[in-house]
Amino acid sequence: MKHVRHFTPSLFLSLVHVCLVQANYAPYFFDNGARSTNGNMALLSLSEDTPVGTHVYTLNGTDPEGDPVTYDLTYEAGSRRYFSVDKNLGNVTLIEELDREKEDEIEVIVSISDGLSTVSEKVRILVMDANDESPEFINTPYIVEVPENTPSSSSIFKIEAIDKDTGSGGSITYFLQNIHANKFTIDRHSGVLRIKTGVTLDYEKSRTHFVVVVAKDGGGKLRGDNKVFSATTTVTINVEDVQDTPPMFIGTPYYGYVYEDTLAGSEVLTVVALDGDRGKPNSIHYCIVNGEENTLIIFSSFYLLQASEISQEGDTSDHIFATVTIRVVDLNNHPPTFYGENGPQNKFELTMYEHPPEGEILRGLKITVNDSDQGANAKFNLRLVGPGGIFRVVPQTVLNEAQVTILVENSAAIDYESFKVLTFKLLAVEVNTPEKFSSTADVAIRLLDTNDNVPKFSSDYYIARIPENSPGGSNVVAVTATDPDSGLWGEIKYSIYGTGADLFLIHPSTGIIYTQPWAVLDAEVNSKYNFYVKAEDTDGKYSLAEVFITVLDVNDHSPEFNENIQEKTMIIGSPVKIEAIDQDAEEPNNIVDYSIMQADPANVFDIDQSTGEIKLKSYIRSLDIIHNITKNKDCIWSLVVQAKDRGSPSFSTTAVLKIDITEETLHKGPMAAFLMQTKDNPMKALGVLAGVMGIMVLITVTISTAMFWRNKRSNKVMPVRRIIKKRQMPPSRTIRMEWLKFKRPSNAAEKFVVEEEVKSLQNENSNNNIQVVPVPPASPLPPPPPALAPRSDAPGWRVQTVSGSLTPKHVIKPPKKKGHSSTHNALVSELKMRFEKRNAAFGEPHI
Repeated sequence: MKHVRHFTPSLFLSLVHVCLVQANYAPYFFDNGARSTNGNMALLSLSEDTPVGTHVYTLNGTDPEGDPVTYDLTYEAGSRRYFSVDKNLGNVTLIEELDREKEDEIEVIVSISDGLSTVSEKVRILVMDANDESPEFINTPYIVEVPENTPSSSSIFKIEAIDKDTGSGGSITYFLQNIHANKFTIDRHSGVLRIKTGVTLDYEKSRTHFVVVVAKDGGGKLRGDNKVFSATTTVTINVEDVQDTPPMFIGTPYYGYVYEDTLAGSEVLTVVALDGDRGKPNSIHYCIVNGEENTLIIFSSFYLLQASEISQEGDTSDHIFATVTIRVVDLNNHPPTFYGENGPQNKFELTMYEHPPEGEILRGLKITVNDSDQGANAKFNLRLVGPGGIFRVVPQTVLNEAQVTILVENSAAIDYESFKVLTFKLLAVEVNTPEKFSSTADVAIRLLDTNDNVPKFSSDYYIARIPENSPGGSNVVAVTATDPDSGLWGEIKYSIYGTGADLFLIHPSTGIIYTQPWAVLDAEVNSKYNFYVKAEDTDGKYSLAEVFITVLDVNDHSPEFNENIQEKTMIIGSPVKIEAIDQDAEEPNNIVDYSIMQADPANVFDIDQSTGEIKLKSYIRSLDIIHNITKNKDCIWSLVVQAKDRGSPSFSTTAVLKIDITEETLHKGPMAAFLMQTKDNPMKALGVLAGVMGIMVLITVTISTAMFWRNKRSNKVMPVRRIIKKRQMPPSRTIRMEWLKFKRPSNAAEKFVVEEEVKSLQNENSNNNIQVVPVPPASPLPPPPPALAPRSDAPGWRVQTVSGSLTPKHVIKPPKKKGHSSTHNALVSELKMRFEKRNAAFGEPHI
């Protein structure tokens, strides 16, 4: 930027004339040489792979007066614009892709201006080559015709390719793909294609060859990387046929035959020969070498034929020989014939026992077969026609004559019960004759019976059902077995055995199984019986079947109440439960429904029909309501309850139940709740108490033993300070059964009598033949603590009690598990026995 000086007006006017006549100097470019990146772009060279948008040069010049300059680029008319310039900074940017193969020089007019003067220069920018072109084959496609007798190493064609790049990128070398599989080679520089040394072409083996030629340039830089380009083309080489192969006979060797009555002039055999040169074949001439043409000596067996090529000029060139064998045969006029001991025979008979050993020869059959013809006419096959796979004939192929032997092949199929008489046809059929003469002979084998069968049951197992309490001698099931043997061997005798067969008998002839006269079937004692039935013939052969008998349950037992139903204590809000057991084995005979038959007053209790739980009506929530219902101050009810099964006909049992109703006690705690729960079952409380005492004794003994052994090892006297004094617990925290003050102390005390419970347990197991270990007498309880005086403002402690009595009854057996109907249970049990038997047979574990 120019600095402006301030002058006086007179001096300024005097200098105006001088400034106006002073000259303006033009701007100019710096010339920094060919390798410079700034200046006037003279001698600038760019690679053709320069990316578009690249800053390639910076125009740089100045003005002598120091005025700012601007830059510009212009082109000749019709020229492509490759560059753009920043007018102020002079930065030149490539805006069009370069291609040296299309334009290797670019003329640009660069100009610089200071606003008054403009200076322009024409510069040439050289475009440098990059390896961006691939080789290209010219004059394609390549199809070459080569005679098959062309010598090896001969040149047959020249391949030419060009690459527009210069330098190494424009140099081309040639090579072949799969050169080891080709019969050709190529000069890598000239592209001349030759036949490999030592290799010849053969039109008869391969008429066309396809050669893949690769042209590859020398490589060069492209965008900073070294690139090598290549191209491929296929040369088709057709091999031309020349006369170099002799003729050849087709279908050799030649064999023929002629019958003895063949007329003269009859055609015996046709031979065919072809020229080995298939491209240009010559005609073929035939002749017989070892005799006159068109003659045939009947007693000669071999003839030598000659086939010769006749060229287009009529000369005989190559030839080849072939041997023809002709056999003279007689006429086939005799079929095969079967012979017995007395001459020709077409029926043979034999009697034998069933099931002979396999491989045994049927020596009772004396059979011979013969064909009087000669050669192939006397060759025939033998086979048996009838039930397959039982016997086998030997030999199966005969020439002229043979002794026929029949062998046993399947002994099991020779069964008297299946076939009383086995009938076969022995068939002889000629093999190689057009007439296929044949003959047959009937073979009848009569079988004699043996005891080869065991009795067989109609089923592997039998399933039967019989109601319990059926009278002795009742039929259960009939088993059936058969023995196909004849006579006494077919008679069967039945018997049964097994652990479950004690209550049953079987008729030895009919197979009817029935109960013993004294047998009593009871489903509650045993509902399943399983045993085996045996079927035996007179020779001692037998088979077994398994019998499954299910005793169907009959409703013959009444429900029985438990003995502890005599008296119950009910807390308001909590139900009491009664229980009755029906000893019947199956549903619905052992399902019990409960009901209240009589209560005074009524409408106080509800009972659950299925569970037997008895509870107060929902509106009774306190003793005050009960006092309003009845005048009985003891709040004791006597109910007549009924237990009724669902059998048909149905049985029922009634009992008198006394229920003592009371409210919940004041003391609520684990021990109080436990005592209330066990008040009706004192043995449970004693058992828990005995368990707690046993644990405490065990802990005490363990600690004492450990301390003893510790002191013994240390040999020291334990100091007094180790003794821990037991602190006396305050009486108010001692838990004893006497804390509860029952409303009826006499009845409550009677409920905790141990002897009655022990007796009950002993009676309960007496019917099951289980020896019960006598229960030792319980240790006496410690004296009760002094009773606490009840407060005047607190209500007394009260526990609900129920009392009742029942007539002693037989010990009730534990109820059986409820299931489905009797028929369903029987089927399930029988199927389970079947599965266990099958698993045992296969050595598998039971389910």
